[in-house]
Amino acid sequence: MDRINRIKEVLVVVGVTQKELSARLGRSANSIASICNNKSQPHLKDLKRIADILDVDIRELLVPTKLSK
Repeated sequence: MDRINRIKEVLVVVGVTQKELSARLGRSANSIASICNNKSQPHLKDLKRIADILDVDIRELLVPTKLSK
């Protein structure tokens, strides 16, 4: 499976654990681990909530598809 999100990397940068994110998002730890390992992808509403929880722009959570010029 292609790498689509950067949530695991952003968690490290902002200093939040997967366990903390799962509690704040109301999702199981297994669900968050699957998302962080790109085995599944969050729904858009959850992606927005993750961005809000981590206080980052939602675009920082995704792998870019094109390089900016």
